[in-house]
Amino acid sequence: MPDQPSQSAQRFTRRVGLFTLGTLISRLGGLVRESVFAWLFGAGLATDAFNVAFRIPNFFRDLFAESALSAAFVPTLVQTRRDQGDDHARRLAANLFNTITILLALIVIAGIILAPQIVRLIAWGFRPEPQKLQLTISLTRIMFPFLLFVALAAWAMGILNASGSFFIPAVAPAAFNLISIAVPLAAWHLLTRLGIHPITGMAYGVMLGALLQFLIQVPKLHALGFRWHPVLDLHDPALHQVFRRWVPMVLGLATWQINFLVNTFLLTFLPEGSVTWVSYAYRIQHLPAGLFGVAIGTVALAQLSQTATSRLDEKQFSHGLNLVSVLTLPAAVLLFVLAVPVVRLIYQHGRFTAQDTVLTAQALALYALGVWPAAAVRNCAAGFYALGNTRTPALIALLVVTVNILFNLIFMRLIGFRSFPLAASFTQLLNFSLLFYLLNRRQPGLIQPRVYTVFLRTLGAAIPAGIASLLIIRLLSSSIRAGITGQLLEVLLAGTAGVIIFYLLARLFRLTEVQDALNAFIHRR
Repeated sequence: MPDQPSQSAQRFTRRVGLFTLGTLISRLGGLVRESVFAWLFGAGLATDAFNVAFRIPNFFRDLFAESALSAAFVPTLVQTRRDQGDDHARRLAANLFNTITILLALIVIAGIILAPQIVRLIAWGFRPEPQKLQLTISLTRIMFPFLLFVALAAWAMGILNASGSFFIPAVAPAAFNLISIAVPLAAWHLLTRLGIHPITGMAYGVMLGALLQFLIQVPKLHALGFRWHPVLDLHDPALHQVFRRWVPMVLGLATWQINFLVNTFLLTFLPEGSVTWVSYAYRIQHLPAGLFGVAIGTVALAQLSQTATSRLDEKQFSHGLNLVSVLTLPAAVLLFVLAVPVVRLIYQHGRFTAQDTVLTAQALALYALGVWPAAAVRNCAAGFYALGNTRTPALIALLVVTVNILFNLIFMRLIGFRSFPLAASFTQLLNFSLLFYLLNRRQPGLIQPRVYTVFLRTLGAAIPAGIASLLIIRLLSSSIRAGITGQLLEVLLAGTAGVIIFYLLARLFRLTEVQDALNAFIHRR
């Protein structure tokens, strides 16, 4: 038995590698989608309208789908399978599918009907511009069904994760990105001839892409024996367990989404383009934060739920935090120093100007400061959820969101749109600190000493790597020709130099987690 913890850590890392690979494919597809979007529409009236419209169904998605649904569903499904067998687990899955389909269909219908009132409330600053306001309302109505489809995709992901399958759920959003790109490109000329704004094609792409994201997971569900059944048992104790865990999650996430909508509301009072600059920067920052944070948090929730009763597995939990450090700290440093060339490569095409690049890069550099704490929050929250405690993260979220809103109300007058990414990074650090402290107090000894060692050594390797990348950028700025090929070469050379320096220093500092993570990507079994 002495090698069991090591085997468990290897399995954890391998699953993180699989999920990260799938997520990487999806995120890169997302960046291509954003690049096409920026090329087609630039930053202005239409993009501000689309970004605000997309945030509205996203508000409900984050409440009822993805992290909330998984955090409530996965531990319950694992427990039901362990205590009552596969048949009861499958019945719970079908019961939940039918329940959320009915619930969210009603929300979608209400959202479509009430779109004018919702948009006027959220985008108050658009009221003096009737054209922008009306376009936002129209796009909101088109995209509201996205909520139902993406919730079903999250339901499927929860089943697959609980069954030890991580790659397909992680790569499924690539289908969303593919359709989101294909539909607006295919419909551009038709919409123009019909006198409809071409950005409407992007809205239809979002809706249809979410549907495909769900459907692509169905064959794997069938292979695992999960089928649809016409069951709707609202008295099922297991369903009650899901909702008992879900409700505090919804309340906690509601505070984050209210924060998101309040920030959108405040951004609409800033100069035109502010919503778009912040939105584009957030999406790039979300690549490493989502890529590694979501992967580690998802695997941690599934594995910790297998063993958690009243205590968490110390080695598994600490190993998750170590992976967060070795994967996100170097990514954050490189994102900070390469902000301008990365934004230029992805967005500066078509109507997206050099000035847009500079302003988006400023937001991105500030968002980069929050990459590590955002990912670490996922691991800590997974610890609470595995123990069946969704209340504590919700209460902390309420406090943190209050701080975030106050921060922006004070500093947006001083530094404009830059206040929003800075506030996001600061409050993610506060969120992590509180979760970390309370978990450690609840279970003394949960955090192994190596967690602190790995963090400091990783930071010590990441900073020189970032400096090396910055020097490469300075050297190449006058010698690499303009154009997308030159921009790509600049980012690749500087990024590769940084990664190599980090890897060599990690070996020198005996950061074995770096080699473990690398092996997980190379040997994907």
